[in-house]
Amino acid sequence: MVPHKSGRIARQAHVDLPQGTFEEEHGRQGFFGHVSHLYRTHAPTNWARINGPLQPHAYDLNMATATAAERPQPFLGNLDVRLWIYSPTKPMPHFARNADGDECWFIHEGKGLLETDYGPLKYRKGDYLVVPRGTTYRFYPEGAGQFYLLIESMSELSIPDRGQLGRNAFYDPGVIEIPEAKPSTAPATAGKEWEVVIKRENEFTSVFYPHNPLDVEGWKGDLFSWRLNIEDIRPIVSPRYHLPPSVHTTLIADGFVLCTFAPRPAETEDPKAMRVPFFHTNIEYDEVIFYHDGDFFSRTNIKPGMVTFHPQGIHHGPHPKALENQLKKEYLQEYAVMIDTYRPLKPFELAKKSEVAAYKDSWKTT
Repeated sequence: MVPHKSGRIARQAHVDLPQGTFEEEHGRQGFFGHVSHLYRTHAPTNWARINGPLQPHAYDLNMATATAAERPQPFLGNLDVRLWIYSPTKPMPHFARNADGDECWFIHEGKGLLETDYGPLKYRKGDYLVVPRGTTYRFYPEGAGQFYLLIESMSELSIPDRGQLGRNAFYDPGVIEIPEAKPSTAPATAGKEWEVVIKRENEFTSVFYPHNPLDVEGWKGDLFSWRLNIEDIRPIVSPRYHLPPSVHTTLIADGFVLCTFAPRPAETEDPKAMRVPFFHTNIEYDEVIFYHDGDFFSRTNIKPGMVTFHPQGIHHGPHPKALENQLKKEYLQEYAVMIDTYRPLKPFELAKKSEVAAYKDSWKTT
């Protein structure tokens, strides 16, 4: 399709907007398909009120960690991905195995040891731990204050192809830690037996062994558990143009992508360039952001451990204060995990109980 133009517009998207206008990106297929930019006289998020289920949501998951001390608890999900939190206060009382999908654990707070079929991995705050489907594992947290985000994928998680940027862009696969084979010495968990709890079709089955099931003496291949710390991610940036969030894609799967926002310089080399996320409807994807650490510049009253959920079909973008003060920001000191899903997400009971009711009105300017 050939781009067309009409009326008062910016010569280039996200740069030198016409005086008194707000730019909205209306696109398909996330940020990869057909797109137009609309220049409005009012921010598209400046609604007077919303009646009905389609609205932005925020959840303060810090309020729900006590309910996730014994086992992970889901808060959002669809047929492709489920999001859980886990806040263990002691080692898992059993081994675990997921027969439904791959698991990516993000360690928001805490540290410890993860035992897997492939060997142990020590983990700390800011780690991604990828556990392939069918892997047997067990968490041994160290100390209080543990808080993990679990992204459960019903298809295989993989590292995206960076194209012309090369395979070392964003993060060099060489920084990934792969476990060394080491049989577990964990004592029996049920009398003289070792219990493995297997999840299949969201139901749980206990299998008991007369020996420790993590008895692997060696392994070879290209399927394994692995660890990546968020501090090893080096964002792709442009000093003269605000890049779409898809640039920060960390892992991909069928039906969703996982992105990481890490500290990065703002677009300081052109005073006419936007320094905050542009307004958009992202019409074919739901957007979830888990806020990990730092100063979340585009959002007001958001703190670590909170989640925002923007469904398909309703606008979202920077809060008014962030938009007003964008030229004062030269560096974005923030860490966050974003999950964009093709199928609509449904909130579970935990999300409903931790809802921040005032969030949907937080863009109002009058």
